Amino acid sequence: MFAESIVVASDHAGYELKETLKRELTNMGYEVLDLGTNDGTESVDYPDFGFAAAEAVASGRVTRAIIVCGTGIGISIAANRHLGVRAALCHDVDTARLSREHNDANVLALGGWTTDPELAKTCMKTFLETSYEGGRHDRRVAKLA
Repeated sequence: MFAESIVVASDHAGYELKETLKRELTNMGYEVLDLGTNDGTESVDYPDFGFAAAEAVASGRVTRAIIVCGTGIGISIAANRHLGVRAALCHDVDTARLSREHNDANVLALGGWTTDPELAKTCMKTFLETSYEGGRHDRRVAKLA
């Protein structure tokens, strides 16, 4: 059985949290495709990394991605500009769970400045392990396309 691939991407403000989440993903048995940035000291533009992650999901290269910028807001906005991408900015386990159950989110956005690393790991694990409920939510999710 092959490990599922998960894309990760961040700007400089999300770099440290991205690196923490990469290690956790590897420990969980996922193959990690890191689309950058590769340095937390040089200022870069979050839309570039949100775009790269969203493109990987939209193209079918992967089914899910984890993206991080300072607050998670900008990178989630950038990712959501792509058809078929449903990026959810989550702040706790409940929003991570509900983003999957009700919205079939395929990209988890987190804030490097705003999310404690341990909480971020728990949110990520919840996001990855929660299934979409479908049913009454299908009509609404279809409207997002």
